[in-house]
Amino acid sequence: MELDRFNLIRKRYGKLASWATWSPQDDLEDARSGIGDLSIFDPQNSRNVIRDLHTDFVLVALNVSHEDKGVSDWRNFHSNYHRNTDYKLRRMLSGTKLWGAYITDIFKNFPEPNSRLVLKYCKEHPDELSSQVETFRDEMELVCSGQTVLIAFGDIVFKILSDNLSKEFVVHKIPHYASMKTVADMRAECLKF
Repeated sequence: MELDRFNLIRKRYGKLASWATWSPQDDLEDARSGIGDLSIFDPQNSRNVIRDLHTDFVLVALNVSHEDKGVSDWRNFHSNYHRNTDYKLRRMLSGTKLWGAYITDIFKNFPEPNSRLVLKYCKEHPDELSSQVETFRDEMELVCSGQTVLIAFGDIVFKILSDNLSKEFVVHKIPHYASMKTVADMRAECLKF
C-alpha cells in the first residue's frame, strides 16, 4: 500500500473502517491484549504495517456492534470494548491471504449488536438500504484496485452484496467470526482463499 493512497483512504473512511492486521497478543493470558493498539498504522512507528496492507480482498461485516465515543482512525474492528470479539479476527486471519486486507461494514454509523434488528430495519426502510449500498459502492471505488474479491461475514451481508454488487465483484461468504466456536474452524474458512 502506498502511503498517499493509505492517507486518502484514511481521510475518507478512517473513522468507519480499518485493516485486517493487529498488534501481536502481548499477554498470553488475555486474548484481547494488543487488539486496540493502533500505533501499528503510524508511518513513524517502527512496527508500521502499511507496506503489508492490500485490497486484493475486502472483508465486509454488516455494521458496528456498539458506539465507540471518541473514535480514532482505524478503530473499527480494533476495539478494546470488553464484549467485543475483534480478537477472534486476529486469530482467524493471522498467516492467511486475508491478513492485511481492508475491512469495513455495509451500514455506516449504525451501531447495533443484534443483526436481526439491522435486518428488520433494512426490510422496513428499503431506501436506507439502497443508500447504504451506494455509500459502500463509493467506498469500494476509492479503496479497490484490480480484481478485488469481497468476503462477506455471514448470510445477511452475503445476500446484500450478492443482490447489489455481484456484477462488479466476486463475492464469497465465510461465517461471522463472532459465531465461530474454535480458532481451527475460523482459520479453515480463511485458508480457502
